[in-house]
Amino acid sequence: MHELSICQSMLSQIEAVARDNRASAVHRVKVQIGPLSGVEPQLLQQAFPIAVAGSIARDAILDIELLPIRIECQQCGGESEATANKLICGHCGHWQTRLLSGDEMLLASLELDRATNKKTATC
Repeated sequence: MHELSICQSMLSQIEAVARDNRASAVHRVKVQIGPLSGVEPQLLQQAFPIAVAGSIARDAILDIELLPIRIECQQCGGESEATANKLICGHCGHWQTRLLSGDEMLLASLELDRATNKKTATC
């Protein structure tokens, strides 16, 4: 379960953003995950509370946005969505395609609390 180490690494980023914004708490963490990232969203959701226990994000909610796989066709130049095991152009059916997105995991935004007001930080 490498999702725990991913959450621990993400916590370092969260703490840095919170520190830079002088936040007293983190209420929401939004991440974007592509199907080819190698990260299992369900396992990430389970590992998150363990990783953030006792930290500034201990009460934070983890929102996971699943991203589609996007490809560009080397034959017709069209862009389309694809599935993980079928990276074929949605326009002409050609198999020589280039991956545009779907292999990423991004810390997209944080909802922070400063002493008197809330602030959303975008990473």
